[in-house]
Amino acid sequence: MPLVARARGHGDRPAIIAGDGTFRYRDLLDASARVADCLLAGRDDLAEARVAFLVPPGFHHVAVQWGIWRAGGIAVPLAVSHPPAELEYVIRDADAETVAMHPDFAGVMRAVHLPPAVRTITTDEAVGTAPRSRLPGVAAGRRAMMVYTSGTTGKPKGVVTTHANIAAQVTSLVTAWEWRADDWILLVLPLHHVHGIVNVLTCALWAGARCEMPAKFDAEQVWARIAAGDLTLFMAVPTIYGKLITAWEAAAPERRRAWSAGCAPPRMRLMVSGSAALPVQQLERWRGISGHVLLERYGMTEIGMALANPLHGTRRPGFVGTPLPGVETRLVDDAGRPVPPGKTGEIEVRGAAVFLEYWRQPEATAAAFRDG
Repeated sequence: MPLVARARGHGDRPAIIAGDGTFRYRDLLDASARVADCLLAGRDDLAEARVAFLVPPGFHHVAVQWGIWRAGGIAVPLAVSHPPAELEYVIRDADAETVAMHPDFAGVMRAVHLPPAVRTITTDEAVGTAPRSRLPGVAAGRRAMMVYTSGTTGKPKGVVTTHANIAAQVTSLVTAWEWRADDWILLVLPLHHVHGIVNVLTCALWAGARCEMPAKFDAEQVWARIAAGDLTLFMAVPTIYGKLITAWEAAAPERRRAWSAGCAPPRMRLMVSGSAALPVQQLERWRGISGHVLLERYGMTEIGMALANPLHGTRRPGFVGTPLPGVETRLVDDAGRPVPPGKTGEIEVRGAAVFLEYWRQPEATAAAFRDG
């Protein structure tokens, strides 16, 4: 796995900063090997068995995710904010073999009616396992992750991506946004959507950078971290930027000055907004507070990120930019014919980042693709 191979090269560099400490890439490799051995339980390979995990942001979340991948399983992240019924739906629909949970969520999981054959483990058990097994080789074309869509047109569907899909999504963004090993990002996004999983966490770890993972979002605490002046990137959704603007406007003048100063380049080099349309008024207000024109981009669970405004150059408010590296796009009409410039149409996306399938829904999968 390229992600693991790259981590070996970063060794003693800080990888994850969380409430319980700072963890190096070496620590992540060791803990994820322990998790993999726990999941394998004497087998050679999970062979794409689904492992659902309910773990809050932090080192153990990443160790479990990587451990599932290193054991040959499919990682199914569960939303820590979801009620038991929604957790149960995902676990059953994914036909999960194992559920890994943080001990803090034992009470929540007791309200989830699991199929009798499902094995449950805690993160403490998993990372406490002595690594004994030789871990399997995991080919790039194997299924890696299943993220459930919001289900706006019916029950949520499991979007399946391969290791190659994830690598393509990550390398596109690492190239476009010039990620580097001395970057430091604060994760304020949920880890059951690609925005947090891919754009922030996995891009950071691919680059050898630091990902700081607070347990929960708090506007004043986020501002305090920005004001400290060591972050280089920040990515959020419009609702989070709205909360940060509200907190800034309610703060005393000296705090406002300190918070705004933390946004100053060259150290803070990029601030990104996505996952929902950013009102132009909010973009302009944020520019007045931070000095940054937010970089808007467009993506979906099924394709990763497809379009973005430029890292260097003019960013147009209200627009989501042009195709990212490795992504082809076109506008078509209802019959799939390209539409001329200036006409509206549906965006079609092609590239290595595009998902493999909807889990066990061949008709929906076929409907999502044109010409195979």
